[in-house]
Amino acid sequence: MGGRAMIELAAKPIAVEMAAISKRFGGVHALREVSFSARSGEIHALLGENGAGKSTILKTLRGVQAPDSGTITIGGEVFDRLTPHVARQKGIGMIFQEMSLVPTLSVAQNVFLANELLTSAGLIDDRAMERRSAEIFGSMGVSINPAAIVADLSTGQQQLTEIAKALSQNAAVLVLDEPTSALTAGEVDILFGLLRRLRAEGKAIVYVSHRMDEIFRIADHATVLRDGRLIDSRPIADYTLATLIADIMGKATRDLSEFTTASTAQDEVILRVEHLSSKLRHGGDVSFSLRRGEVLGIAGLLGAGRSRLARMLFGLEPIAGGTITLRGRTTTIGSPKQATELGLALVPEDRRRQGLVLAHSIQDNIELPILKRLGSSPFVDLFKSRATTDDLIKRLAIKTVSREAAANSLSGGNQQKIVIGKWLATDPDILIMDEPTAGIDIGSKGEVLRLVRELAAEGKSIIFISSELAELMAVSDSIAVMSGGRLVETVDKADLLSSPGDAAELRAEQKLQLIVQRGGNHG
Repeated sequence: MGGRAMIELAAKPIAVEMAAISKRFGGVHALREVSFSARSGEIHALLGENGAGKSTILKTLRGVQAPDSGTITIGGEVFDRLTPHVARQKGIGMIFQEMSLVPTLSVAQNVFLANELLTSAGLIDDRAMERRSAEIFGSMGVSINPAAIVADLSTGQQQLTEIAKALSQNAAVLVLDEPTSALTAGEVDILFGLLRRLRAEGKAIVYVSHRMDEIFRIADHATVLRDGRLIDSRPIADYTLATLIADIMGKATRDLSEFTTASTAQDEVILRVEHLSSKLRHGGDVSFSLRRGEVLGIAGLLGAGRSRLARMLFGLEPIAGGTITLRGRTTTIGSPKQATELGLALVPEDRRRQGLVLAHSIQDNIELPILKRLGSSPFVDLFKSRATTDDLIKRLAIKTVSREAAANSLSGGNQQKIVIGKWLATDPDILIMDEPTAGIDIGSKGEVLRLVRELAAEGKSIIFISSELAELMAVSDSIAVMSGGRLVETVDKADLLSSPGDAAELRAEQKLQLIVQRGGNHG
């Protein structure tokens, strides 16, 4: 951005300003006197790693959480806190990564949900809502049928419907949280064209994304948060990719070197995947090999296809093409039952919805994948079940009063250990772990990372999917980078760690981030 353009932007009025916002959750400082402002006619990127404080400041702006201290100024009016109703009334519109649309309702009904247009008789006026929705879409420059059922729309059309919903409430500040994670390249172009049009109309747009190529393409200004603190806020033209990554990641990385051990990978290739693609998404292409005793890290941005790969390998998602060779034999995996019989196990990303029966006991959860081994009759061998459960509780240091405790009575870290334990009970050769440390405390994270290296030393092969680059650097032997459903590059950890000196691990992590960010440029 040229000097004149920056002066013009600085002259635009501030649409929303958050001053010295602090928020604690117990002993954790989620935000420490963070100040943030967005101007009318500006696309302002809000950046930071997971846990940096982005979600907390957005929830504060939305009125979902009250700050411990600080103020929020909208249109010259100062608030100590907002409520969702007041935030909406004052023109704050939110479009979240997990969309809030009701799939069984029409587009128009969703656009005016909880804000329905009524007839003179006080009845919901569907025709008026369809007419007004069509006008909003027309002003956005997009063509979506207001009478269509939302479930029938593409992901991109649903995202545009979310924006129309915010605009129907006269939003002056539009917040988009990872809006392109599930969009095609064409849908991203449509979205960006719309955002530029809204910027020209004077809307303030707050744009949250981990995709740096998008930030440089669409944003005017960037604010970086790290560990709940404001690091910097300046025009995007003042940044390069390397300097922006340095601000986001900092000069000191999380020291996870204690979990790093010498590679235990053997020569035997236990799994070979060639040109694998999913029936549920076009354009996938994944090829890699996994040796016995190897930890293969999988890196990539949100929507890169990492979880999709895990689901395909475990028979949860149909495969369109490619081959899977297991222990030298080409095979097909059509179901989780078949995957388990072949010696694979999956620790899923969402433990509460996909990994546990929360109301049931630890023992019940651990029994589920091994019922056949616990008895051929309709009755489970309780002695064997209790012994298996007790062994895993001891091995994984699950903190519980007994094996009969309900899973939902335990902390997040201990719940995750149950999920890992139940799949270890199947004695797999290959363990796929999808974000295994998400949402658990630092102590439990360390125990999971240590366990990964122990399992590798025992000859287990592990596919370790994580958004935390420090974790990938700590436990992986090599790291594969995914982008757009394709595996675009595999790098040996030793190559990333080749820089000498105390800062080697930091530089390695930043190198890996650069590879991840540039992944989209590989074809």
